[in-house]
Amino acid sequence: MDSARQVFTVDLLERYAAKGRGVITCMAAGNDVIVLGTSKGWIIRHDFGVGDSFDIDLSAGRPGEHSIHRVFVDPGGSHCIATIVGTGGADTFYTHAKWSKPRPLAKLKGLVVNAVAWNRQQITEVSTKEVILGTDNGQLYEIAVDEKDKKEKYVKFLYELTELPEAFMSLQMETATILNGTRYYVMAVTPTRLYSYTGIGLLDAIFASYLEHPVRFMELPGEIPNSELHFYIKQRRAVHFAWLSGAGIYNGGLNFGSQHSSSTGDENFVENKALLAYSKLSESTEVAVPSSMAVSEFHFLLLIGNKVKVVNRISEQIIEELQFDQTSESASRGIIGLCSDATAGLFYAYDQNSVFQVSVNDEGRDMWKVYLDMKEYAAALANCRDPLQRDQVYLVQAEAAFTSKDYLRAASFYAKINYILSFEEITLKFITVNEQDALRTFLLRKLDCLAKDDKCQITMISTWATELYLDKINRLLLEDDTALENRNSEYQSIIKEFRAFLSDSKDVLDEATTMRLLESYGRVEELVFFASLKEQYEIVVHHYIQQGEAKKALEVLQKPSVAIDLQYKFAPDLIMLDAYEAVESWMATNNLNPRKLIPAMMRYSSEPHAKNETHEVIKYLEYCVHRLHNEDPGVHNLLLSLYAKQEDDSALLRFLQFKFGKGRESGPEFFYDPKYALRLCLKEKRMRACVHIYSMMSMHEEAVALALQVDPELAMAEADKVEDDEDLRKKLWLMVAKHVIEQEKGAKRENIRKAIAFLKETDGLLKIEDILPFFPDFALIDDFKEAICSSLEDYNNQIEQLKQEMNDATHGADNIRNDISALAQRYAVIDRDEECGVCRRKILIVGREYQMTRGYSSVGQMAPFYVFPCGHAFHAQCLIAHVTRSTNEAQAEYILDLQKQLTLLDGEARKDSNGPLTDETITSMAPVDKLRSQLDDAVASECPFCGDLMIREISLPFILPEEQYQSTSWDIQSRNLGNQRSLSLTL
Repeated sequence: MDSARQVFTVDLLERYAAKGRGVITCMAAGNDVIVLGTSKGWIIRHDFGVGDSFDIDLSAGRPGEHSIHRVFVDPGGSHCIATIVGTGGADTFYTHAKWSKPRPLAKLKGLVVNAVAWNRQQITEVSTKEVILGTDNGQLYEIAVDEKDKKEKYVKFLYELTELPEAFMSLQMETATILNGTRYYVMAVTPTRLYSYTGIGLLDAIFASYLEHPVRFMELPGEIPNSELHFYIKQRRAVHFAWLSGAGIYNGGLNFGSQHSSSTGDENFVENKALLAYSKLSESTEVAVPSSMAVSEFHFLLLIGNKVKVVNRISEQIIEELQFDQTSESASRGIIGLCSDATAGLFYAYDQNSVFQVSVNDEGRDMWKVYLDMKEYAAALANCRDPLQRDQVYLVQAEAAFTSKDYLRAASFYAKINYILSFEEITLKFITVNEQDALRTFLLRKLDCLAKDDKCQITMISTWATELYLDKINRLLLEDDTALENRNSEYQSIIKEFRAFLSDSKDVLDEATTMRLLESYGRVEELVFFASLKEQYEIVVHHYIQQGEAKKALEVLQKPSVAIDLQYKFAPDLIMLDAYEAVESWMATNNLNPRKLIPAMMRYSSEPHAKNETHEVIKYLEYCVHRLHNEDPGVHNLLLSLYAKQEDDSALLRFLQFKFGKGRESGPEFFYDPKYALRLCLKEKRMRACVHIYSMMSMHEEAVALALQVDPELAMAEADKVEDDEDLRKKLWLMVAKHVIEQEKGAKRENIRKAIAFLKETDGLLKIEDILPFFPDFALIDDFKEAICSSLEDYNNQIEQLKQEMNDATHGADNIRNDISALAQRYAVIDRDEECGVCRRKILIVGREYQMTRGYSSVGQMAPFYVFPCGHAFHAQCLIAHVTRSTNEAQAEYILDLQKQLTLLDGEARKDSNGPLTDETITSMAPVDKLRSQLDDAVASECPFCGDLMIREISLPFILPEEQYQSTSWDIQSRNLGNQRSLSLTL
């Protein structure tokens, strides 16, 4: 084998490792630390991690010759236990990596320790935790040492072999944390047996339990003095073991997670046990027994003579032989032993002087081939490193299945091959043997393996698989005539499988191609199924209608993804197929436009229906009108036409009388076309409906005329509806009266009495003289005497009422004249100290500035003034000024203009305004008096302090815009004080 491809390689680590302290007798390793024991009682520690080395003499102070029997190092390389034997007996020492001197374990004095089991899960750098020691006399002890205490914490006796006392040669221990504590697993070997101990709790209690029931052990024939037990550790957990026994390498897997209880109550944590016989290690008949052993993940390293044979644990084949470069003096004895460093993943071999390092170079790289040769395909796949290796595993599986004619299984494996066989080669294999089912299986599995980006290949394979499915379905129908009826037949199973395939592949299959395939094979149901998947609902609905399955078609149309136009397209067919289901579906659909359903509803309405049958279109239209508040005139007209064709016109009348716009401010009361409704009702001879429509159109004369042909009472009701036009109302009642009088066929006197009774129903609207022309000329006046007298009495009462009203009017006019005369003589008393409300001076003051006011003449020496009923008095000049200042600008200009005109006309015409006012005086009043009257109305119509003028001033601001300059004059202005001197005062 080429050394570049070797899994294990040997390198000389140190030639003279004993450093002159004798020869090497034993060795242990852990975490890049090796500890050697020599024949002169020394232990030599090499720490390759930090590059440190030191020696410890365990024989110091002991007489005679002493040799190190065994040395043990924990997986972390911190703790070391060594046993020295000599003429003075045996002693066991403990030393720590930080100690320069060892500590003897006094309680173990005289005991030869052959084996140590470390607690790998709980051990730390400063504490060993629980450690089990196996002695040469078949006893087990438990010790614990803390680095800080410089001595053992305790030494406990655990167990002793009594049935077959033998030396314990090797120990291994594992722990597992469970809900109720820690479970211990201990394996120990003697030259002939492998013992297993397990339990929960303390170690002494666990081993004490084996006093009551026998311990589990495996005994193999033969005896070997150097019996060894090794665990392979992966991620700090033992996964398999190997026992170097007299019969061979006994090995198996370890499962500490899901143990199976045995009949004795112990837990069997060993799985997949096997025995590698030594005969397989040699081609000759002579059996070579290894002197030492080490275990890797997939291999056993067996020391046979001066060579190490590497045996594959799975195939049990020798793959390599390792040679060592020994010195001449060491070659005579050969390699003494092997040891392993589980933490560093290294192996060591040693002779009397030298230490060799055995390195591992990717030992699992060819394990897939090993498993493949053993036909353990799952394990082979698990150990493959690249797709080509996996393809080879799949190919072997596929070829094996194909050879055994298990074509479906072969198809599954062929589908997973991507590189070493082409798609065409594989398909030709199945076509050659005419295995259509296997070919279909291959295509389906190949689809599962393809990436989503291979869209073209996915579509082609899916289409081919579709055709194979269709071919299989047709072949099944030809082979079995009862396949359609038998629900459990292969036909039904393949149909379900095919539909599932269509569902999964609907997005990758070409729609047109697939539909042509389905149609060419006559698979209508599958065609409909695929169309539904592709949302081609028109095809689906059309199929259901052809099959007469209206309910299924409506269920499809009700799906949210279905276009609403399909509802309108198939509505005529569906309502003729099942009117009830169609209408119920329409009512359950929210966004339908009833106007677009009118053609379908008219088609249904044109068909004859039984008298007691529910008219489904009327039901739907009523739902639209009353529940959905539809306002479409077409919908209302259609409903009205259907009502008109019914024998009972009560529904028609209710529809016409219903106020559809009730509750709206500006909406119409109806939405149908009244002209169309009238024409339809006349055609169908629905006279009462026509009367209502005439009345609604304000054609009251036509309504009454038509009502008289139906029912005089209806005509009276229609005539009484007119309220705002008295003449029209009277005319309508006269039409009714004429009809009533002309239609009476009884005796003359009886007719007259009925006519008089009719007059009473008009509430006085008609008089006897209004209906007299309707009677024949030869009627006697005696028949009307009572009615005529009653009419004359009414006229006499009206004349008397008019006279009384005239007298009341004359009396009122006289009162008005008297009031006018009294107003001219009204006066007020002014106190001489009365002050003007504006200027606060006395009203009766005599002053030049007040003697003449524009537009007024002074009374003697007094200025003109105004006195109001409230008691306030003002100078005329002050009042005018106050009003013009307080009123708006237009009113103020009007007042000033009147003053100006009065000033111009005052000198031309003056009249005494203190005389009595008569009609002639008012009509002949000079222009100056009119102007003065207008000025009085403008400024003195109400008191400025008590009227609206004062109320409007409440909303005015305190500072008017024109007074703003006075407000700003009070603002404090900043001045430049830079030139002024300031005097500072100190307080």
